[in-house]
Amino acid sequence: MHAKRVVVAVILLPLFYFAVMKLPDVFFFVLLLTASIVAQWEFYSMYRIDGLMKNSGILFGVLLLVAAYLSRNLFPHVLMFSVMAAAAVRLFGKRDPVSSLRDLSPSLLALLYIPGLLASQLSLRGMGPEWIIFLYGCVWASDSFALYVGKTLGRRKLYRAVSPNKTVAGGAGSLLGGAFSGWLLNLLLVHAMTLFGSLMFGIIIGATTIVGDLVESMFKRDAGVKDSSAIIPGHGGVLDKIDGALFAGPVLYWISLAAGLVK
Repeated sequence: MHAKRVVVAVILLPLFYFAVMKLPDVFFFVLLLTASIVAQWEFYSMYRIDGLMKNSGILFGVLLLVAAYLSRNLFPHVLMFSVMAAAAVRLFGKRDPVSSLRDLSPSLLALLYIPGLLASQLSLRGMGPEWIIFLYGCVWASDSFALYVGKTLGRRKLYRAVSPNKTVAGGAGSLLGGAFSGWLLNLLLVHAMTLFGSLMFGIIIGATTIVGDLVESMFKRDAGVKDSSAIIPGHGGVLDKIDGALFAGPVLYWISLAAGLVK
């Protein structure tokens, strides 16, 4: 399993870097849209939402990201339309009102949780492609440090009820990985922060990555699944790979705004 994870990472990471840094922003949008569609499909499958509710939810997710790409002002209007339309789909698609809230809740949550949070990465891409590399570099470094530090030093559980394998040491490793990658990526690529700023940005992303990972673990434990899917060999599903970035993306954009880095 470990060898498979490394091989897949060695293949995919250079391709991701090339797509983000060397191609026009529309290619990143298509990549983000594809990840969103697959992750939403995984989420609906976890909660056994299918048929019209599943298909319409994915369609509304596409519309939401398209709106965010075209205009920041368009996004809230399409979000409101999507909520109204999803409720109307349930109203007319199934006459029995029993379990209507149960049917709608996963559909609407997935819309907010996946394309809704991913939309912030379009704003980050607008700051420059290097910010996307900074985001994912910090998130994935945090994940890797958490995994290996946790396996080596982990004893005390971080949140046993949600994720029995995560440890306090692994959480500390996530902060360390975020700090190190934040410093390194700023030094090599971003060049927008002081040393202290890059460390703090990385630590904040590392902490947010832990929360994002635990939130997805909460959903998987509730749904009774180990991984969101098996689409990426050795890594699980697309949602498993972007869970930390779902939370870290908005947070990175907010702290960039607060620090005056957004042009």
